[in-house]
Amino acid sequence: RQQFSLLENIQMSRFSASFLRDINEHLGVPSEPPIDIQFQPSGYLFLASPESAAELEANVQLQRAEGAQVVLLSPTQLKEKFPWINTEDVAVASYGLEDEGWFDPWILLNAFRRKATSLGVQNCCGEVRAFVTSANDVIPSEPESARIKYVHIYMRDSLEYQPVACSIVVNAAGAWAGKLLEAEGLPGELCQPPLPIQPRKRYVFSWHCPDGPGLSCPLLVDTSGAYFRRDGIAGNYLGGMSPPEDEEPDPSDLSVDHGYFQEHVWPRLARRVPCFESLRVRGAWAGYYDYNTFDQNGVLGAHPRLENLFVAGGFSGHGLQHAPAAGRALAELVVHGRFESLDLHRLGWARLGQGEPLREGGLV
Repeated sequence: RQQFSLLENIQMSRFSASFLRDINEHLGVPSEPPIDIQFQPSGYLFLASPESAAELEANVQLQRAEGAQVVLLSPTQLKEKFPWINTEDVAVASYGLEDEGWFDPWILLNAFRRKATSLGVQNCCGEVRAFVTSANDVIPSEPESARIKYVHIYMRDSLEYQPVACSIVVNAAGAWAGKLLEAEGLPGELCQPPLPIQPRKRYVFSWHCPDGPGLSCPLLVDTSGAYFRRDGIAGNYLGGMSPPEDEEPDPSDLSVDHGYFQEHVWPRLARRVPCFESLRVRGAWAGYYDYNTFDQNGVLGAHPRLENLFVAGGFSGHGLQHAPAAGRALAELVVHGRFESLDLHRLGWARLGQGEPLREGGLV
């Protein structure tokens, strides 16, 4: 989607949309079948209450200025286009007309992996538990900066580790990016401020409703924060809702609280889409957001004191759609020492040290 409130996120969405549109030019491998990420261009539909209407309208103005095809709908227009919506308490809605929808993330992940492998990248599946830095060579051991010299990788089903020498380290460990920088061997004084990225568990529920919205159904984000989208063409849907900050579920496992749907998600969805009052739940699963507790926005760039460490994480739920743009930006930073395609310097580490959050108002 392109419907964000922050300029950088809109630009990254625009870049990624173009990348995915021409995905076979970028990730195609000779003699391999063409890549089809099964993109469903049904758009995103954000609903705003009277209290948040002005903010939504300002966001749309910024999105349009960046070239995004987004329209504002009055409650009357909304009802005409999507008759199945209860427009009570909706002041205005925004609807993406192009380059918005959903796709199969596993296909995209494997496309990146296959392309990297075809270019000579070696994959190693293990766990990083320790680092060796140049700070160990300094006496007294209080340097102002250091370089990572080795990474200790523990292999699965083995008590031994493999030291890997490195000139560049990229921390793209997702929900565990913050924990990784607490590993043994990294001088604590050089890791300040800490990387505020934590795993946050999110549930996705699927259900069947034979009388539900049809093929024109977008991904709808309600005024309450609940969301849903069509899943195929046979009356199946999936959706969920992020909990309040003080009600975050325990992220230590991926068990699902089915009562959360019954008590919190379903009533909100049934109020907005009355036909969902008779839905039948089919299943559910849980996954992780790499949640930036500082400002719920990505951290992208060089570490201020570990000279050869770069970070890409903390996108708080929109990392997949921004992955092509984030990867390109980080590659430019490593190779050229600067961003070239997009100016993403505000997503860097500096705001963490300065205590200046860069908030995104369009999280789902």
